[in-house]
Amino acid sequence: MYPRPRDIEAFEKVYGDEHVPMAIAKLAGKTKMVGTRILGSPQGTPPFHRIAEIYFLSMDDLEACAASEGGKRVCTTLRSITTRRDPAEALPRRSRY
Repeated sequence: MYPRPRDIEAFEKVYGDEHVPMAIAKLAGKTKMVGTRILGSPQGTPPFHRIAEIYFLSMDDLEACAASEGGKRVCTTLRSITTRRDPAEALPRRSRY
């Protein structure tokens, strides 16, 4: 999830022209990507501007992608365009039930 940026136009330019194409090219093992732009909320200004869903066949595939050079590069770019401190906050954790 991408917090609402201070400058939406600047964010959208970098997001659309650089970040998304890089994610498509560099995130090995993904099976699907879905990007959603949050336009509003009944409660007022939403705290998040975009949500990116990236699908993998397994948690092992996701972890391998996150550890790869391509995954690290995408995370570095993410840090440069968002106020999120750590992109890993968005990664799911292994759970045992």
